[in-house]
Amino acid sequence: MKVPKHIGIILDGNRRLAKKLMMKPWKGHEWGAKKVEKLLEWAISMGVEELTLYSLSIENFNRPKLEFEYLINLFKKEFKRISTDSRINEQGIKINFIGRTWMFDDELQEILSKLSDKTKNNSKLIVNFAMAYGGRQEVIDATKKIAEQVKSGKLKIKNINEAVFSENLDQSSEPELIIRTGGEKRTSNFLNFQSAYSEWIFLDKPWPEFEKKDLVSAINEFSDRKIRRGH
Repeated sequence: MKVPKHIGIILDGNRRLAKKLMMKPWKGHEWGAKKVEKLLEWAISMGVEELTLYSLSIENFNRPKLEFEYLINLFKKEFKRISTDSRINEQGIKINFIGRTWMFDDELQEILSKLSDKTKNNSKLIVNFAMAYGGRQEVIDATKKIAEQVKSGKLKIKNINEAVFSENLDQSSEPELIIRTGGEKRTSNFLNFQSAYSEWIFLDKPWPEFEKKDLVSAINEFSDRKIRRGH
C-alpha cells in the first residue's frame, strides 16, 4: 500500500448529521472536533507526514450568528486543550493555521499563534488547519504579496513562475490525496492551486462517523490508481 505523504480532508457533514439525529446543528461540530483527535493518531500510525484540514471557510462567516459564535468558542476551547496536551510534543505534531486568521477576534488569534509557536520545532506530523480559508482568496492574497515585491524592486516580473507563486501562498505543500466526507461532490474552494494534481475521493459518510477503516480504504484506493500529471 502506497501511503500519500500529504492528505487534505474537507471535514464536511457535521451539521447534517446533527440535524438527521434531530439535534442542534452545532452538536455535530463537537463530534467532529473529537474525530480530528482520532485522525491524528491514525495518521501517525500509518506514516502520513502532513494533513491539511478544511475547518472553517470564508463562507462560514455567513452562518447564523448563534451557530458561528458557538463554532468560534469551540475552536477556542479545543485549541486551548490541545496546547496543554503533552502528547502533541511527545508525538512530534507541528500545528499550522492557514487562511485569513486576522478575521478572528484577538483572543482566538492569540490562541492560534501560541499553539503554532509552541509546536514549530516538531516534525513527525504537520497539521495545517485551514480556518477563515478560501482557495480563491489565498490566490488573491498571494498575488498581492507578489505585486508588493515587484513594486519594491525585490522581484522582477520576468522571474515570476509557479515556484515563486507557490512560495507566496499560505502553504506551498501539495496534497497527493484529498478526501471529502459528507456526501457532496465538489471542491468548495479548497487548495485550488495546490490541488491541481491531487487525487480526490468523495465519501457519503459525514465527518463525525469517519473511522480508521475509511482512511485505510481511501489510501488503498489512492494506492491502486495510476497517478499521473496532465489529463
